[in-house]
Amino acid sequence: MAVVASAPGKVLMTGGYLILERPNAGIVLSTNARFYAIVKPLYDDIKPNAWAWSWTDVKLASPQMARETMYKLSLKNLVLQCVNSSDSRNPFVEYALQYAIAAAHVRFDQNKMDKLHKLLLLGLDITILGCNEFYSYRNQIESHGLPLTPETLASLPPFSSITLNAEELSETNCKPEVAKTGLGSSAAMTTAVVAALLHYLGVVSLPSMVKEHIHGDKDSMELDIVHAIAQTAHCIAQGKVGSGFDVSSAVYGSQRYVRFSPEVISSAQGAGKGLSIQEAIDNVLKSDWDHERIIFSLPPLMTLLLGEPGAGGSSTPSMVGAVRKWQKSDPKNSQATWTKLSEENSALEMHLNTLSQLAQKNYDAYRTVINHCSLITSAKWAKEAIEPNHMEVVRALLGARDAMLGIRSNMRNMGSAAGIPIEPESQTRLLDTTMNIEGVLLAGVPGAGGFDAVFAVTLGDSSQNVIKTWSSLNILALLVREDPIGVYLENNDPRATGVTTGVSSLHIS
Repeated sequence: MAVVASAPGKVLMTGGYLILERPNAGIVLSTNARFYAIVKPLYDDIKPNAWAWSWTDVKLASPQMARETMYKLSLKNLVLQCVNSSDSRNPFVEYALQYAIAAAHVRFDQNKMDKLHKLLLLGLDITILGCNEFYSYRNQIESHGLPLTPETLASLPPFSSITLNAEELSETNCKPEVAKTGLGSSAAMTTAVVAALLHYLGVVSLPSMVKEHIHGDKDSMELDIVHAIAQTAHCIAQGKVGSGFDVSSAVYGSQRYVRFSPEVISSAQGAGKGLSIQEAIDNVLKSDWDHERIIFSLPPLMTLLLGEPGAGGSSTPSMVGAVRKWQKSDPKNSQATWTKLSEENSALEMHLNTLSQLAQKNYDAYRTVINHCSLITSAKWAKEAIEPNHMEVVRALLGARDAMLGIRSNMRNMGSAAGIPIEPESQTRLLDTTMNIEGVLLAGVPGAGGFDAVFAVTLGDSSQNVIKTWSSLNILALLVREDPIGVYLENNDPRATGVTTGVSSLHIS
């Protein structure tokens, strides 16, 4: 009876900061790094006299963090009580659990409610697992004297133990945080848990991993339910209503995204204040979810790469706060910068769409240009294009590069004005070097910027050029690639199949 669902991590290629406000758009790429949720009954049989009980048991296991939490769940009002230590509580999973069951309550008739009650009396056994790519293993690799290469990462066993980043202390309780790579692990985890629970409870029927995305109107409607519940759980768990691009990409895959109006989840924010969880979720599901998404993926023969500089990462909320403060103190100049940034974002999107269209129109000409440009630096691309259909491709490639340079320039200006390192000098040097490598189309800092991983988009088979250069600069090239597919139902437990790229038995602890 076990249900396994997985949802991808993300890279926000354009739209950093702007995506927080409608109607600004961002391009978000989903990746091959996936978070898994496994849901099954906790017990084989319903205990004697269980029908008279108003509570059931829930076990949440996170093997990578060696944590196991037991809860009592009220079958009436869906209140969760932690039975063992509260140190290991996970608010994202807790809200995902409450809201998924609430969704079943509001969508089921009495017959289905009886079946739901019986199913819940068996208890819930939930296991969460994140691909290695979500977490930083750089410190462990260096401490073992191993080379900072993708091959070393690939030799890690799947779902390796997660270590804590002792240098990053939270302001509230001074507990060390997990060292991450910035792929949106909490959004992917929340989405996977919501999807697995909704499927397990019979609220939705998830698309399987073998089906095409997007899967038709029925599958799209099923995913819309997953999206509404996952967005709400993620926002309430983190205590703020973010843009939601990370959850949206976890549900639907790579896309051009415009955020939803924050008011759509206002009823969930009022849950417990005169409004039951079931009533709040009923309102959420009936709300006008006005986000916009258009399917998007990189043009053919292009590869997404991510590199980890090892600078410790950045705090997105504090950087966003600094930008908002700057907007209020200097509305005229901040608006001018945002307008320029928005125009460059739109230009990059246009050129990438043009490249996809040119590939469809004349794939042979497109492939010839891409493969040729992959062998030389961008300064030589225009000189090599002679035929008109080749020149079209090169113009779009150079247009995309110019737009990316414009985005980076405006992001640096915004960082300087707001007093934060959106593209720090060390990242600027790295990105300039990367963009001058043979076959590199784009390079930038994803999302809010800072000292997190950088990204590059390469042409043809030129990704090895970047990996070698990064390695020489002490940058760890990650195993992350674009995978445009969102959440889906897995065939089995990923631990039984060695689902990640880890193939040998190198253990780093």
